Amino acid sequence: VQLQAFGGGLVQAGGSLRLSCAASGGTFGIYAMAWFRQAPEKEREFVAAITRNGIRFYADSVKGRFTLSRDNAKNTVYLQMNSLKPEDTAVYYCAARIKFGGNYNNHNDYHDWGQGTLVTVSS
Repeated sequence: VQLQAFGGGLVQAGGSLRLSCAASGGTFGIYAMAWFRQAPEKEREFVAAITRNGIRFYADSVKGRFTLSRDNAKNTVYLQMNSLKPEDTAVYYCAARIKFGGNYNNHNDYHDWGQGTLVTVSS
């Protein structure tokens, strides 16, 4: 499946952004979808995932601030990010996997990736 991420930008601390990831070329409903992020000179880290059944997982660092949702009719997932902090600054990548079960926070289990969208949170 091909993925394209949208919605990054510059926002002040405390602000909000909504990222979108549009999928094409596959049966979207069978995929688990996730967001990862990578800050400069840091490793890629898990942000959130949603299974084909709509079960959500979040990194502790974003729980209560970020909300992941999916619209299977539009082949799109959304990451609503509220109360943004400077430490949320990173390139955000959406990813897809067919595998069901196991750890959804392992980037090695995702086989399709979007191009990334930059989120910058100023203090």
